[in-house]
Amino acid sequence: MKILIVGSGGREHAIAWKVAQSPKAEKIYCAPGNAGIAGIAECVNIGAMEFDRLVSFAKENEIDLTIVGMDDPLVGGIVDVFEAEGLRVFGPRKNAAVLEGSKAFSKDLMKKYNIPTAAYETFEEPEAALQYLEHAEFPIVLKADGLALGKGVLICSTLEEARAGVKEIMLDKKFGTAGNQMVIEEFMTGREVSVLSFVDGKIVKTMASAQDHKRAKDGDQGLNTGGMGNFSPTPFYTREVDEFCQKYIFQPTVDAMAAEGRPFKGVIFFGLMLTASGPKVLEYNARFGDPEAQVVLPRMKNDMIEVIEACIDGTLDQVDLQFTDEAAVCVVLASDGYPVSYEKGFPVRGLDHFTGKDGYYVFHAGTKFNEKGEIVTNGGRVLGVTALGEDLKAARANAYRAVELVDFDNKYFRHDIGKAIDEA
Repeated sequence: MKILIVGSGGREHAIAWKVAQSPKAEKIYCAPGNAGIAGIAECVNIGAMEFDRLVSFAKENEIDLTIVGMDDPLVGGIVDVFEAEGLRVFGPRKNAAVLEGSKAFSKDLMKKYNIPTAAYETFEEPEAALQYLEHAEFPIVLKADGLALGKGVLICSTLEEARAGVKEIMLDKKFGTAGNQMVIEEFMTGREVSVLSFVDGKIVKTMASAQDHKRAKDGDQGLNTGGMGNFSPTPFYTREVDEFCQKYIFQPTVDAMAAEGRPFKGVIFFGLMLTASGPKVLEYNARFGDPEAQVVLPRMKNDMIEVIEACIDGTLDQVDLQFTDEAAVCVVLASDGYPVSYEKGFPVRGLDHFTGKDGYYVFHAGTKFNEKGEIVTNGGRVLGVTALGEDLKAARANAYRAVELVDFDNKYFRHDIGKAIDEA
């Protein structure tokens, strides 16, 4: 099969790496890709939102399957465009990707179908939001309705902070049109857990659990980011928690989308909060998480293409989804200054240490080739260094050992990824 992957980050590198292991994969392309993905796939200089050009490329190169990694093209309707041209594509259609594309939609869906989540209100006018905050309990959470690169969530401890947040989201438009509408919801406390799942429109099959670290600095301090590291599995996601989530969250969500005439095929990322009163949904994403993909896919035993085709064909019930007993830890190497401002273009050294054969992997998030053909930094998040181990402590030790093997100017990373496991 000829495969096209749409995207350019660490998630897409992990997807390409996993797809390349399938005996069905004859040739892999990635649009636009990055310097790391270029080691696996032929990178094509077409942007993820250039749907017409992507369709033309898929037709001209007789692509058998297109896998969409990113949220923007999914929410923008790339799957509908490909399907209209008779092309086989993996991901939710536009009317299903709204599950991630609009927080107001997803909150209303959960309310309608009694799926556990935080109490909330939705606002289209900043004045109404400000008035609501006058009588709210703090801390409180403000969320831009639309896509904001994983950064459109503000946790406000005081009324002053919340007022400033409303201004930031709805008036200053820090997150662009994502802030045209805003959700204000109660602040939930507990362990945050990520569960990715394959969905075929009717059936949901969950992958191994993971736990993210969103804040930029050690000790969960600093600004929200797209994710500074991850580990899988999380010991806090017990069998009892899984049974509850399967019954009251995962399958009900898939059933709700089908009942709304929006059958979901693709990957649903369930962001959960394990509260004192039980698991609740923090958010949905309509694709693989990043860097969740970098810890979950190395543990997956199945042929990626077979699972994806089962999702498209509605035969996921015939798939026995399996994961190794090993643990995985991913530490993101970022450019110092991320997520605000940072320099690019620094050569990356030490990549030759990573062959993947010894349980160490490096997934490229923000890299490119310079004029000399060197791999250089090209983003806030540059690399995801992932390591396996017999348990989480071993995987964590391996990951931090591997972090020292690769270097670039202004390299920055958190030192406490997976530290919570020592408390479990």
